[in-house]
Amino acid sequence: MFAHCQLTGAKPGFGNKISHSHRRTSRRFDPNIQSKRYWLASEGRYVRLTLSAKAIKTVDSIGVEAAVARIRARGGNV
Repeated sequence: MFAHCQLTGAKPGFGNKISHSHRRTSRRFDPNIQSKRYWLASEGRYVRLTLSAKAIKTVDSIGVEAAVARIRARGGNV
């Protein structure tokens, strides 16, 4: 799955794994991305959003309509 949040724009971060002997190798810090389905009452349909765990909590607090409006304002297609 593409590790990108539609609402917050969270993307993977990159860094180094450091072993006990202090050798460095490349690694990737992925956000906690979940695919979630919400009922969009204004359009009478379900929308499937790819959100981070933090964004799911944001949708719960601001509502689905406001979250979809923010995604569309960012240029996302829902």
